[in-house]
Amino acid sequence: MDIFVYGTLMSPRLFQAVAGGKIGAPQHATLQGYARYLAQGAGVPFIDKNVGSSVSGIVWRGLNAAQVARVDLYESVFGYAPDAVHVLLDAGSAQVRCYVPQKGLAAADAAWSLAAWEDASLAPALLAADEVFSHEPLPTPAALRRMWPMIESRAWAKYRVRVAPATVRHNAMPDDMTIVSSRAPVGAFYRMQNIDVHHKMFRGARSKTLNREVFIAVDAAFVLPYDPVRDKVLLVEQVRIGPTVRRDPNPWMLEPIAGIIDAGETPDQAAHREAAEEAALTVTRLEPVAEFYASPGATTDYFYTYIGLCDLPMDDTYLGGLESEGEDIRLHPIPFERAMALADSGEIQVGPLLLMLNWLARHRDRLRTTA
Repeated sequence: MDIFVYGTLMSPRLFQAVAGGKIGAPQHATLQGYARYLAQGAGVPFIDKNVGSSVSGIVWRGLNAAQVARVDLYESVFGYAPDAVHVLLDAGSAQVRCYVPQKGLAAADAAWSLAAWEDASLAPALLAADEVFSHEPLPTPAALRRMWPMIESRAWAKYRVRVAPATVRHNAMPDDMTIVSSRAPVGAFYRMQNIDVHHKMFRGARSKTLNREVFIAVDAAFVLPYDPVRDKVLLVEQVRIGPTVRRDPNPWMLEPIAGIIDAGETPDQAAHREAAEEAALTVTRLEPVAEFYASPGATTDYFYTYIGLCDLPMDDTYLGGLESEGEDIRLHPIPFERAMALADSGEIQVGPLLLMLNWLARHRDRLRTTA
């Protein structure tokens, strides 16, 4: 089977990751009667019929049935379906498979460039493809579409990793921690993976092979809104499944504003977005507090925390959150000292909020002086 591609799958590394197996060299090809557009808000192209126009791309040749099924599955995530088209090759023409989007896509007022996309997005796209095809068995197209936002967020979380200082701790070399083998992860929204590892030990030898399980989560941004003029903070209250499963008789938690960092989004962009979505709040400036692993012995969770300077004129509790995301949120604007009393009494039980309040206690005078 031969497949004509005109977008991200022109990247040899991505096509190899998606199709799997041995892939031959591509051939340049032209699809006449179509034009290529940049999909609005997506960063990827689509094609639509346009008399007198043509789309340049490549044809991947000789794919077997299993490889075609993998490409079909991957393209289904974006709502693209296979169709038969005729393309012009260097020598003659050929009927090939091509992935055509659903009708009604909006085009952005910009051209799409493979090179620019590879610079910005190829690495996380490869990580996302790796997760897609780690499933055993592979998910259905409908299931994969539901899972895709979290798959992309996890891919960007891995891509976002930066090496932190190692002045006291061990300065790790690439093979100091080795994943010997791994089983297919399980789960749809979040994932759990069983792996075998061994690592360099402080005494110089290597450990024996250890079996471990890890909860594969995503990066998240946390914001504690603070009004330095009124010396007030805003706390979020909502019911949580973790305390529920732990059999806590009161699973309603006091927290900061928080949310998953979406694919392609920076932590500070996520912080501003979540403040608007959860609390209808405009943050004028973000003060970085800390970024950290929540529980590195068991989960990949990584948190970016901020104090969000803002205006909090309200005194009464109010409701917030997005109904479309099933959020049932109550917001509490309270004096800073009242929040610290809640931390001291144990009513605040969420680690990031405790950390952020204590950071604010140390920096509060500076923030109030410069407000």
